[in-house]
Amino acid sequence: MNSVTIIGGGVSGLFSAYYLQKAGHQVTIIEQGNFSDGCSFGNAGMIVPSHIVPLAQPGMIAKGLQWMLKSTSPFYVKPRLSLDLMRWGMLFWKHSTEAHVQRSIPILRDISLLSKTLFQELAASGEVDFGWHERGLLMLYKNADTEHEMAEEAHLANRAGVAAEILNGQQVQALEPNVKVDVRGGVYYPGDAHITPNLLIKNLLAYLKKQGVNVLENEEVIGFERKGNKITAVQTANSKHETEELIIAAGAWSPILTEKLGISLPLQGGKGYSFMLKNVKNNIEVPAIMLEARATATPMGGDLRFAGTLEVAGTDLTVNMNRVRGIVQGINNCYPEIEVALPEKEKVWSGLRPCSPDGLPYIGRVKGFDNVTLATGHGMMGVSLGPATGKLVSEVVTGKIPAMNINAFNPLRFT
Repeated sequence: MNSVTIIGGGVSGLFSAYYLQKAGHQVTIIEQGNFSDGCSFGNAGMIVPSHIVPLAQPGMIAKGLQWMLKSTSPFYVKPRLSLDLMRWGMLFWKHSTEAHVQRSIPILRDISLLSKTLFQELAASGEVDFGWHERGLLMLYKNADTEHEMAEEAHLANRAGVAAEILNGQQVQALEPNVKVDVRGGVYYPGDAHITPNLLIKNLLAYLKKQGVNVLENEEVIGFERKGNKITAVQTANSKHETEELIIAAGAWSPILTEKLGISLPLQGGKGYSFMLKNVKNNIEVPAIMLEARATATPMGGDLRFAGTLEVAGTDLTVNMNRVRGIVQGINNCYPEIEVALPEKEKVWSGLRPCSPDGLPYIGRVKGFDNVTLATGHGMMGVSLGPATGKLVSEVVTGKIPAMNINAFNPLRFT
């Protein structure tokens, strides 16, 4: 039994702890904040095997440049003098090719399906309640250009073995008996699911504590002790923690930690926002992505969570209400009967998704170290890929053959 220290208490860190603890290790989680925050907490809660096309894809840069000119648009890169941002941008551009998309599709499909299976197993075990529902996902569109794009994506998905159904407006409406849906059409992915992320974090954390996992909140890591090719201790502002294995799962803050190990990790924080509509009288049944606005709607009990935007803005968590206004407009355009007003700024949650430049996560051992493993860079799919990430991390640490080939997730693939 090894002592394992996990830096980061988001979904990747918690699921790494879950599977490592089950494998018999003594686990400590160090979180710089507290567990009522973080990127996982206010997530849209979508479990999306449908998302097999990486963010780095043909046309994304041109689309991004157009969006940057509009204050309510779903995508924005905050201009700043940063060599890290320039490097990330160049790598993103380099990977925005059809060849990269085709290489990535089976990889993203396999890790997503693995994660969904593990979610199903966890739900069936009764160990952790997290509001598991398998009702699929609707990708809704209002115009012909988006319809054409989505028809191509649906074809790609079906060819990859992920079921996708192209629906007209009336067929979309048939899936939503309680709410008017004003759209041209949509693509329905019946294999997708959704959860309530804050319930997952709260109950998974309680379960881990009950199993003897040591959880430290509000502890900032300031350095490491190294002996040869091994990290022997983690130094926080308050104390030192000796360890035999180190997992870095600190989301958008991971590059700050890898820098202390002499590793430059290309990763940018992609800021997103969410807010909740409470006690919705006529709620939607099927989670949806409103494509023109890149906004999401997820039913969570009697409530409805809206989320969206991707602002590449370092580790800045301030709320830009223009972007929130774009989310609200997207909702009102698709669901005219759900009355959604612009929320008060203090009621808007913001979080950072850790975005790698090629749209694939960083999962695996770090070359040059015998006991350092990374688990970050999941972009907008951190919650969706949480269980698979934790399972793969556990297998790496214990020396088992991973449940899938993880070469594409090599943390040092850009060096």
